[in-house]
Amino acid sequence: MDKYKIIQIKENILARNDNSANELRKELKEKKCYLLNVMSSPGSGKTTLLVNLINKLKDRLRIGVMEADIDSDVDASTIVEKTGVQAIQVHTGGACHLTAQMTRDAMNEWGIDNLDLIILENVGNLVCPAEFDTGSIKNLMILSVPEGDDKPLKYPLMFEVSSIAVISKIDTMSVFDFSMEKVEERIHMRNPNTVIFPVSAKKDIGVDKLADYLYKEVAEFIK
Repeated sequence: MDKYKIIQIKENILARNDNSANELRKELKEKKCYLLNVMSSPGSGKTTLLVNLINKLKDRLRIGVMEADIDSDVDASTIVEKTGVQAIQVHTGGACHLTAQMTRDAMNEWGIDNLDLIILENVGNLVCPAEFDTGSIKNLMILSVPEGDDKPLKYPLMFEVSSIAVISKIDTMSVFDFSMEKVEERIHMRNPNTVIFPVSAKKDIGVDKLADYLYKEVAEFIK
C-alpha cells in the first residue's frame, strides 16, 4: 500500500480559477462592461501606452483602470493625473499575478455599473499572469522592441493566451537588432489569430489604429 498520496495542487487551483473566470465573464456580459487584461514585462512602456490610448478613447467610452502591483500606487496616480479617468490600485500581497477572484473582489469594491471598459494592468512579468485567467473578455500583451523578437519562443503561453499583441517602442528599432517580420511570424506560430499592432506611444505612432480597434470591440460587446 502506498504510504503517501500525490495531490495535483496547481491543476486544482487553475481549475477553480477557470470556473471563477467564466462566471465573471457572464456577469460582465450582463452588465455590458468589457474587461481588457493587459500584460507585459516591466519597462515595456505599458503605462505610457495606456495613457495615450485612454486619452484617445475617453470621449467615446466610459473607462476605468485597475492597476495591479505587488506594492506602491505610482501607476494608478499616473493614470488619474494624465487622463482624468477613474483608477484604483490593487495590491496583490506579494503574488506575481491576479486571479479571477482577486479581480472580482476589486471590481465589487470599486463598482463598475457606470463603466463600458475596464483596463486591467496586470503585474509586470511574462510568466505568472499568463497562467491565471482573470475573467477578461480579451488579453492584450505588450512586447517592447528592446526586449527582442525572440520572446514568443521563450514565453509561449503568454503569446498563446493573448489575442492582441502590441509591439511597443518601435521608434527604437534602429538601435536594436529586432525584426518585425520575425516577431510577427513567431507570434502567429503561437496563436494564428492574434492581431498585431506596432506602436510608439512616445511618438504617437500606431496608437490611433489600436484605439479604433478596441473601440469597435467594446461597442460590439456592450450593444
